[in-house]
Amino acid sequence: VVFRWWRISLRNECREARPGEIKESHEDFLDDSSLQIQIAIIFGAKVLEHVLNLCRGKFDFLERLPVPLVLYIISFLELEDIARLSQVSHRLKMICNSNALWEGIVENLCDTITPEMRDLAQEMGWKQLFFTNRLQLQLQLRRRRQKQAEKEKLT
Repeated sequence: VVFRWWRISLRNECREARPGEIKESHEDFLDDSSLQIQIAIIFGAKVLEHVLNLCRGKFDFLERLPVPLVLYIISFLELEDIARLSQVSHRLKMICNSNALWEGIVENLCDTITPEMRDLAQEMGWKQLFFTNRLQLQLQLRRRRQKQAEKEKLT
């Protein structure tokens, strides 16, 4: 673990100050509570927890993957598996419930998506659109058309 710091100051006496550095092995870092406290104060508890986990050999690569890659991987899962995956962590729950994921699912499973359906999905959410049965969906689209017709009459 390498911990570096710099002094930033307008004072003349600090201009020549060199960056500070502490290098410790993983084992030494786990025993150094004062350095852990400094990291928690400066970077926050989540960063400290992450560094401690790395030092203990606990790597969670799935949590560190970029969202587009996670979405691509999830797109190959069955719906039941997506539901189970959403219970793994807060981050995966957000991704599994995201409009980006469900828009892709709807586009893959539906033959055609009209602009009207797309607008409705943006309004109510793609996941909600997916789980809405066809009769309810047709009713909502009809109501939407009526509201638009009423607005056009007023203008």
